[in-house]
Amino acid sequence: MSARRRRREAPMPQSAAGLLRFFEEEIKGIKIRAELVLILAAMMIAMIIIANIFF
Repeated sequence: MSARRRRREAPMPQSAAGLLRFFEEEIKGIKIRAELVLILAAMMIAMIIIANIFF
């Protein structure tokens, strides 16, 4: 293994079970802020409760 490749690939951090792994590169897909997900979930819960009360 070349020294250049060893520098680029950092060793993976250890966890209790050895399952923890961090990725440096971005994963393709939709990026949504956590606040927006929480707001949308709360709105959907409220709509379901209101629908159950009135219908």
